[in-house]
Amino acid sequence: MAGVAEEFGRLYGYEPEGVWEAPGRVNLIGEHTDYNDGFVMPFALPHTAVAAFGRRTDTAVRAHSADLPGEPVVVADPAPGASAGWADYVASVVWALRDAGHAVGGVDVHLASTVPTGAGLSSSAALEVVVALALNDLFELGLERQQLASLCQRAENDYVGAPTGIMDQTASACCTAGHALFLDTRDLSQRQVPFDLASLGLRLLVVDTQVKHSHSEGEYGKRRAGCEAGAAELGVSALRDVPFASLPESLDRLSCDEIRGLVRHIVTENHRVERVISLLDAGDVRAIGPVLVEGHASLRDDFRVSCPELDLVVDSAVAAGALGARMTGGGFGGSAIVLVEEPSSDQVAKSVVEAFASHGLTEPRVFTAVPAAGARRVR
Repeated sequence: MAGVAEEFGRLYGYEPEGVWEAPGRVNLIGEHTDYNDGFVMPFALPHTAVAAFGRRTDTAVRAHSADLPGEPVVVADPAPGASAGWADYVASVVWALRDAGHAVGGVDVHLASTVPTGAGLSSSAALEVVVALALNDLFELGLERQQLASLCQRAENDYVGAPTGIMDQTASACCTAGHALFLDTRDLSQRQVPFDLASLGLRLLVVDTQVKHSHSEGEYGKRRAGCEAGAAELGVSALRDVPFASLPESLDRLSCDEIRGLVRHIVTENHRVERVISLLDAGDVRAIGPVLVEGHASLRDDFRVSCPELDLVVDSAVAAGALGARMTGGGFGGSAIVLVEEPSSDQVAKSVVEAFASHGLTEPRVFTAVPAAGARRVR
């Protein structure tokens, strides 16, 4: 944090008024359900976006990233369509708050992040949330965490142009250490579920395939449009309203195999979230492993958002003795999670790395995911 504050002073010639951080996230189960009014279960990572802020006397935004060379990017009048590259994730939150009627002035920002970009770990949401929390404090807006998350979602949807749901921003803003967040994305009700794997002799590995993805690219939007088309054909406001028990009859009413697959995934994935919640509440954590594998198969075959590298992680990890594994995040690259017994975690990780090498692929990054705290002020 000290380095971020010092670099802010070097860039802008005055001391920052504070430093904030917001985490990336891993989604344990519940993929692509958030924009279908469904259930999700993410938890925050120790990896964070850290940002120092100072208020300006005008309405402009100056933003600088430690990961990019050069001078700060200046956005004189944040508005959708005024593309400023990565700085859109800063300017969009300023715009969303102002557009909602909040008195937010100009700011200078210096950012550093340890959340891997393009890895399906919500690096963009971490950046949005750290900006929103800092502005909330600096301008004394008095907004609750979920309100900030919803404004960040609007910023990403309407300014950046990525049709994401509400999960990523809510996880970054609202998660607590040692817990997974059970979130109903329809009414935004939350429950913090204890998720202390270490005490049970378990680990959850994150495997970053190093295959980059972008939510603003067309395939993600196509899946969302297909889900909306399926809901319209079934006469429901969202696929959340399709009962699991009547899924076969619902599928028979749909017009094509492509929409059938999307609907089948969403309905069964909501059911998987409920199964995982029941298992965690019963203390049977190891039993969620097969549910993770089922979820990956559904994302691969029905929703069609996996890729060969993600499939290789899951197949090689399970073959090496993992309790379960699945891709996490939006797909088309990014990361997978692997649930393992602690004594075998190193061997499972080694097997995955060796599988990538045998296929001539870039070595994946593997680390242990520990449920961490949500966004906070650190200085």
